[in-house]
Amino acid sequence: MPAAISTTITMMMMREPVASPSFLAMAGLDPAMAKASALAPPMSPSMQQPMHPSAPSPIPEHTYQAQPQGLLNLLAWLSPGFPTGAFAYSHGLEWAVEAGDISDANTLQAWVADILTYGSGRNDAILLRHAYRAACNSAALDQLAAFAAAIAPSRERLTETLDQGTAFLRAVQAWGCPEMPDPIAYPVAVGALAGWHRIEEHAIAAAYVQAFASNLISAAVRLIPLGQTAGLQVLAAIQPSVLRTAHETAAATLDDIGGCAFRADLASMLHENQYTRLFRT
Repeated sequence: MPAAISTTITMMMMREPVASPSFLAMAGLDPAMAKASALAPPMSPSMQQPMHPSAPSPIPEHTYQAQPQGLLNLLAWLSPGFPTGAFAYSHGLEWAVEAGDISDANTLQAWVADILTYGSGRNDAILLRHAYRAACNSAALDQLAAFAAAIAPSRERLTETLDQGTAFLRAVQAWGCPEMPDPIAYPVAVGALAGWHRIEEHAIAAAYVQAFASNLISAAVRLIPLGQTAGLQVLAAIQPSVLRTAHETAAATLDDIGGCAFRADLASMLHENQYTRLFRT
């Protein structure tokens, strides 16, 4: 079954994006709602109705950007030290190292760039942006969370995103957050929280993709092994891919979800059968 799901998802990128109501329906997502909100910009803060008693009060439109408070939130929420358990997941990279696909800085850079451009990194950015726009719409957020879980290409990928999302949701209670489904996929949780706190959308998208790439590189530093300096060089070299992914997903609809990073999807399926493992995925 995981292979069939992976094939369905990855083959979607082999054609021009078109409306896919049947695919959305499989995930329990209302196609009409998805279409209506796909390209809609975030509501003006003055139009949003906070769903949490401690929600921040409306702020003027001209201050709706990455202010110092929002920057501090991003630095905290996406820090490697934030208790999401991200250090325990390699996103299938552990299998790729054992198989010889990743053996040095160059092969690591190519692997991460492909995931960001053609695989789950791009899909996560799309899900995050839609969650950001649905932050004050609990019905839309519930449907998006169900959709995010339905498109996971393997059992380990599903575990990875739900476990991190649920841990993130518990940890951010100190900041106050909207009502969210539990469990919830990680990018949906991050996007909804950022939208509810009115952090600029492009800032959170770029920061999330950067954190996604950083976690893969951190796993590789421990697995290859790769020195910290080489790992930082890969992180610096991957930034154009980070920015491009964040930028290109700004107008993406849920019909644009898909990918052709076949090897990475297979790695997530084969990882659970490895004889020795350091990571959960």
